[in-house]
Formats: sequence, C-alpha cells, structure tokens
Amino acid sequence: MTAGTAPAPTTSAAGRAPEPGAAGRVVTALAVRSVRRGAVLVTVVAAGMPALVAVQHRQLDQELAGASLAALAENPAIRTLFGPPVALDDPGGFTVWRTGTAIAVLVGVWAALAATRVTRGEEEAGRWDLLLAGRLRFPAVLLRHLVVLLGAAALVGVGTAAGLVLAGTAATGAVLFGALIGGTGMVGAALGALAAQLLAERRAAAGLAVGVLLAGLLTRMVADGVPALGWLHWLSPFGLLGRSAPFAADRVLPLVVLAGTVAVLVAVAATVAARRDVGSGPWRRPGAVRPGTRELRSLPALAARHTGRPVVGWGAAVFAYFLLIGLLATTMTDFLTENPRFAELAAQAGFAELGTVRGYVASLFTVLAVPVGGFVASRVAATAADEVAGRLTLLYSLPVRRVRWLATELTGVAAGAVLLAGAAGLATWLGATWVGADLSAGAALAGVLNVLPIVAVCLGAAVAALAWAPAAVLPLGVLPAAGGYLLLVLADTLAWPGWVRGLSPFAHVGAVPAEQVDVPGLVGLLVVAAALTAAGLAGYRRRDLRG
Repeated sequence: MTAGTAPAPTTSAAGRAPEPGAAGRVVTALAVRSVRRGAVLVTVVAAGMPALVAVQHRQLDQELAGASLAALAENPAIRTLFGPPVALDDPGGFTVWRTGTAIAVLVGVWAALAATRVTRGEEEAGRWDLLLAGRLRFPAVLLRHLVVLLGAAALVGVGTAAGLVLAGTAATGAVLFGALIGGTGMVGAALGALAAQLLAERRAAAGLAVGVLLAGLLTRMVADGVPALGWLHWLSPFGLLGRSAPFAADRVLPLVVLAGTVAVLVAVAATVAARRDVGSGPWRRPGAVRPGTRELRSLPALAARHTGRPVVGWGAAVFAYFLLIGLLATTMTDFLTENPRFAELAAQAGFAELGTVRGYVASLFTVLAVPVGGFVASRVAATAADEVAGRLTLLYSLPVRRVRWLATELTGVAAGAVLLAGAAGLATWLGATWVGADLSAGAALAGVLNVLPIVAVCLGAAVAALAWAPAAVLPLGVLPAAGGYLLLVLADTLAWPGWVRGLSPFAHVGAVPAEQVDVPGLVGLLVVAAALTAAGLAGYRRRDLRG
C-alpha cells in the first residue's frame, strides 16, 4: 500500500465524491486522546516552574544588584551553561535566564518523542492500516496528527505565558517567552514527524529527532561561549530564545525564524510522507539487515545489539556535555569564590560547595542521574513497544522464558548505564585536567558511580511499570530521577519539611567527591530498586502478552 497509489474515493450515486470530514474528525480525536495526558503534564510544569521562580525573585535581597549582576553577565561559564544573563533585575528576565533553557529542552524533547510515538509508533504497530483503508490518505492522517501536536505545543506556550503573567511579570515579555517555548515544542514535534517519515523504526526516529534537538542545545552553548561564533544562535531554537531576549529587548524576529523553521519541517515531512510506502522509510526498510551483520546465537548477543547503538548515541551526548563541564570548572569556581552571595543562593537551592572544584563537579554529577535514568527507562519502554508490535513473538515461540529474556535485556541496559556514567566521569576529568583543575580520575569516577543507585531505582520502576502499567513505562521509569530531582530543588528552595525532602532519592546520596559516600542511603536505594525489579519480573511472568 502506498500513498501514491491509493485508490481515489468512489463517486456516490448523486455524482459527488463522499466527504471524508467525519473520518478526519475521528482521526483528529484519536490524536488528541494520544497526546492529551502528556500535554497537560508538560503544561503544568512549564507554567509552574517559571511562575515559582518569578515569585521567588522578589525575595532576593539587594546584594544581587550592581556589580554582582554585571559579574554574572560577563562570566563565560555562566553564559555557556545557561545562556546570556539579561534583565536580571527584572523578575521575568531572571526567570527566563534561570529556567528558559531547561523548559525549552523539556518541551522540545517531549514533543519530539510524542510525535514519533503517535506517527511511526502507531504505524509500526499496524494500527494505522485500518485508518488508511478508509477515505483518508496517508499525508492527510499525518497532517492531522501534526496539527494536534502543534496545538499541544501551543498550549504549553500559552500556559507558560499565563503563569508568568499571573506571577506579576510584564505581559509583553511573558507572551514572547511563552511563544518561544511553544515554538520550540513545535520544532520538536515537526522534527519527530520528519524523522518518523525518514526512518522505518520508531526508536531510530526518536533517537534522530532528540539527537538533532540536543545538537541544537550544544550549538547554543558554543555560540554563547565563543563570541566569534555568535551567528550560530540562528541555527538553534535554544539560540533563538537568547536572541529574542524576553523582558529586555523583546525581539520578534527570532520568533519569526522559529515559525519559518516549523513550516519548512512540516512541509518536508508531508512531502516525504506522500512519496513513501506505508510501513517503510527512504533511509531504511523495516527488518533490513546490514551487509556483514553477524548472526545472533545467544540472548546476550541479542541484548547487546538492542542496547549498543543507543549507548553510543546517549554516550556521545553525555561525553560532550560533561567535557564542557570539566573545561568550565576553574572559571565557575573562581566566579563563585569572588561572588559569595551567589554561592549562598546556590546552596539554598541544594547546590552546596560550588566554590570548590570537587563541590562543583559533585553537584553536576548529581544531575547525571536524570539522563541516565531516562536512558534505562527508554530501553525498558522499547521492550514494551517490541511486545506490542509483535517483534518478540518469534522469540517467545522458542524455548525461552519471558523472565529469562527480560533479565538478559536488563543486564545489558544496566551495563549501558554504567558505561554512560563512566563516559561522564572520563569527560569531566579530561576537561578539568586540560584547564588545570584539581580533580583526579578516581574522584571523578567515584562521583559518577555514586548516582547509579538512583538509576537503579529508575530501572526498577520501569520494570514494575512494564508488568503492571505497560503503557506508562517511560514516565514512571523517569519519575524517580526527574521528579525526585525537581522535588529536592523545590524542598531546598522553599524550606519544605524534612520528610518531604526525604521522598526524593537524591536526598539519600552524598555530594561525592566533595563529601563521603552515604552508605546507608545507597543501600536503601538499592533495596528499593531490587524490590521494584523483583515485583516487575514476577508480574511480567504472570500477565498476558500485549499486541
């Protein structure tokens, strides 16, 4: 079945072609149902975090005025990591600088993953075959899903702007910032849709879309760190956010460029969709085997093939980011030493001892648990997707028990997580050594290994979700890391009770290598991870297969 050879609608007795409007509305409703929960959750986060920071800004004392703000704006490490600080004396400007990049990455990545899931994922599972057997052609189905995804991204932008307006910031800057956040989500959705047309597998399409977004983030960081390469801002949605400077210059041209990028990506995606076969893609056929690929003769070899390429992709991104963290070590610590008030505020937000190299890397090694936790959750979610798509049917028809295969796959995923952590430690040590910072290879390795128990909890949560809530493996698997980190920051910033802070896994790990390892805390996390994994394996063995 191809989009180009699909039969034209038949003519009715009245001499008119039947209207596909009803069928189109059903497809649109299906797309809305597929993305509504994620859209609501992301909207709440994107609206709540900036509003909270804007309110918190009013509580900052006057020590952050004048020379301190000027030093912050001129520091190259600050500019590289967070973007150029502008209008920091304004609640809205401070909020954009502190949360803008993080919110934009969250919205963009969510939109890219949602786009690949509701397009290539549904097509790969065979659920689009029935839709395409009716009056709607393939490009029309794709475009209806894209319209819903773009609308969801716009909803996130509206929520972000509304939150800032309610927090008392200037309406013009709030609307512009919300439009840029929504536009970044639209870029992510369009990238996901385009990748889904080019590649025949959902996981490959998702990796391509997210990889392009993260490459855009690195491009923005390079542009901010090297003034001669400032023109690179125009090539990245995150760079366009900085160029627009909400609450300061309020430039509209970057927003126009962002809208043009979305239009081009949507047009290319629709063009590719109109010219390809359903279930295939121009860059790779489904089930195609590369020349020279070795035969698989064992379950560990199959697990290694499943995990190998994602580890390389995630590892490259982790290595690049933490290499930059190492290179900026002395610049950041010198700045905090010269401006102790900023170090005090960082400590109140849960980032203690940033004035030393070991404290600086320890704080950022803690954040490592979020991407590595996302990696392990995504790999378990891929297993759930394989089950639904029927790719495990042949394997389970052999004398292979489900628990045995899942345990083998989890072993490969755990090994991949260790490799990612090792890549982060190696990159940080290399960067710190290059700039002469006092950080040994052993200290860097200890720091990255210290966060692995949190990753183990993520893996256990994902396995438990695979057994008991297989449709929510990814969000439940990421929750201990992403949700736990957010909870810790909020608890430290707003002085919440200790028992609330203790709900976060991050509250039970020490700031290694600046502090000693919290052995009881790590043991407790490993016990929780083991219990979740055991419950997941037991449930997976007993439940029916999906798909």
